[in-house]
Amino acid sequence: MYRLARSGGSRELLRWVSGRAAGWAGLLDGDGTVLHGVVRSADGMGAGAAALAGECVREVTGLDAHSFSFDRGAHTVLLFPLDGPPDSTAPTLVAVAPRPLPEGLPTLLADVTMPLTMCWAAESVERRRRRVDLAESRGREAVLHLLMTGQLSIAHQVAGALKPTLPDPVRVYVVECPVGGRDEVMRICTRLSGGRSWIVRCPVYSRHVILVVPADADTGTGTSTGGGTGAGTGDGADGQGAGTEQWLGVRIADAVAECVVGASEDVPLSDTATGYRQAFHALAVARGLPARHARFGSAQEPAVVVGEAGARWAKALLDPLLTHVPRRSHDPGSQELAATLASWLAFSSHATQHLKIHRNTLAARLRLIGELLGLDLNRVGDQAALDLALRIRATPTTLTTTAAGPEPLKSPAPSAPSAPHRLDDILRTTAMREWADRQLRPLSGSDSSRNAADPRETLRTWLECEARTAATAAALGISVPGVRKRLTRLESALGRSLLQAPSARYDLWLAFRALDLAEAEAAR
Repeated sequence: MYRLARSGGSRELLRWVSGRAAGWAGLLDGDGTVLHGVVRSADGMGAGAAALAGECVREVTGLDAHSFSFDRGAHTVLLFPLDGPPDSTAPTLVAVAPRPLPEGLPTLLADVTMPLTMCWAAESVERRRRRVDLAESRGREAVLHLLMTGQLSIAHQVAGALKPTLPDPVRVYVVECPVGGRDEVMRICTRLSGGRSWIVRCPVYSRHVILVVPADADTGTGTSTGGGTGAGTGDGADGQGAGTEQWLGVRIADAVAECVVGASEDVPLSDTATGYRQAFHALAVARGLPARHARFGSAQEPAVVVGEAGARWAKALLDPLLTHVPRRSHDPGSQELAATLASWLAFSSHATQHLKIHRNTLAARLRLIGELLGLDLNRVGDQAALDLALRIRATPTTLTTTAAGPEPLKSPAPSAPSAPHRLDDILRTTAMREWADRQLRPLSGSDSSRNAADPRETLRTWLECEARTAATAAALGISVPGVRKRLTRLESALGRSLLQAPSARYDLWLAFRALDLAEAEAAR
C-alpha cells in the first residue's frame, strides 16, 4: 500500500482496492459526488456502483461513526471516512463488492485509509497550488492585455497586487521555447532578470513567453534586426559589449539551448503593444541566426510620422465604431469592438485565444465592425488602414509637433474644403514617402526589374493577393512552398515577420501605396 501511495497516489491505491474487492472503489464527498472511482470487477458494475455508493454516502452524512456497511441487493457497500483537518471535510472511502465479501476486506479497507488520507492531503495541496498558479497566470495575462489596449491605470492596479510593479520605460522580449519547456524557461527568465520582469505565458502561441523588462535591465548590446531601417549590429555579434554585461536576450539564449529570443527597442509603458510587435518581428529574424537572438533596430512608427493630420483622419475613420451604442445590453459596446478589432488585426484567427471567445463570436463582431465602418475586412488595404488608425489612436504623440513640425498636407479640393482627409492624402506627404523608403530599403540591392524573382514584386503580388499564399503561388507561377521560402528569406532581409501574426504586411502595404502615389504624382 505504501509503495503504491508513493508511486501512483490515490488513484493507484483505489485501483488496488477495487481489485482486492473484486468490485468498485472510490472517494466521495459529503453530497455523494464521486471524486475518484475505479472498477476492476468482471460483472460489469460501474455507473450503477457509483450511484449506489453516492446514495449510501448521503444516507450517513452527519452521522458520527467510524465505518458503515450496507447490504443492497447482491452487493455490500463499505464506507470508511478519511481523516482530515478540523476546518475541512475529508472524503469517504467507499467499496462496492459482491457478496460473499473477500476474506479480510473490511480490515484491509481500514488499513488503507491512512496512506489514502496522506495521498489525498498531498494531492489537495498540489491542486490548490495549481489553482493559485493558474489564477496568477491569468492575472498576469490580464495585465498584459490591459497594457496592449492602453488601459494603464487599471493595469497598474492589478499589477500592484501581483508584483513586481510595472516599470516605465520598458523593453519587451518574446522567447520561443522548446516544446513542453515553457515553465522551465519562465523559471530561468525569472532568475536571469532578477525578479524585475513581468513574465507572461503568451495566450496565443503555446511556445512563447513574453517578458516586459525595465529598460535599464540590460547594459550590453545585441544583434539588431535593423527593423527595416538598415541598422546593423551592436558592439559584437555575440551580444556582448566591451566591459559590459550581456543583454538579457543573449543570456536567455545561452541558458536554454533550443530557445529563440526577439527583443524590442526601449519604449514607454503605454507603447507596450508596439514593443510586442517589434519583439515579434525580431524573433522572426532570430530564427535564422546562429546566435538565436536579435533586437529590433530603431524604426520610426508611422503613427508618429503622420502627425496631427493623421490623427484627425484616424478619428474620422474610427468614429462610427467608437461612438457605437449597442441595441441590447448584452451586445458588445464600442470599447469591446475596438479591442476585438485590434486583437484580430494583430493575431488574425488566433484572436479567439487572445480574447477567450468562440470563433463564431469573433466572426459576428467582425461583420458588425465592417458594417459600422463601411469597409471590407477581407482586403489587406482596409486592414492596413484600420491598423494604422488604431495605432495612431494609441499614440498620444500624434497630437504634438516635433521641432521641425509636421509637414502640412496639400490643401483639399476647393469643392470640398471641409472634407476629412483620406488615407491617400496622408500617404502623399514627404514624411510618409521617406518612411516608406526606409521600410523597403533593405530590398534596394536586389534586381529592381519587375519580374517574378524580384523581391519587391513578390511582396507586391503577395499583398495584391490579400496575403494568401495559394493565390500568390498561382499569380507567380510557382508552388506554395516556393512562396513560403521566398517570404521567409524576405523576413530576414526586412527584419520583420510576414508569415506569422503580428505580420508586417500592413506596414508594407502602406509603404508600397505611398511610393505608388509618389510615382504617379511625379509622372504627371
